[in-house]
Amino acid sequence: MRQHRKRIVLNEEEIQIRNYMEDCVLDLLESILDSLNACKCDNCVHDVYALALNNLPPKYVVSKRGEVYTKLSALIQQFEVDITSAITNGSVIVSKAPRHDD
Repeated sequence: MRQHRKRIVLNEEEIQIRNYMEDCVLDLLESILDSLNACKCDNCVHDVYALALNNLPPKYVVSKRGEVYTKLSALIQQFEVDITSAITNGSVIVSKAPRHDD
């Protein structure tokens, strides 16, 4: 899944503004959908992903180009219950009105 990253150049140094919650949700999405036996067609996965993100607080960080993102695992641990709940709720909503072709 391609994600948009805002790139800014300050003092000739490129930085990125990222919503780490996007990465946290993506990291858990597949395994949670597997455990729910949810549809994993592109439309359903994208819909669950969007619904989950819309129900979670954004966590924006600024990073320099090429920087290793070490905060991801800490954020996942901190918000894992909330993320799991948001993905599960999104999956229930999508399963009631899927937009895929059967």
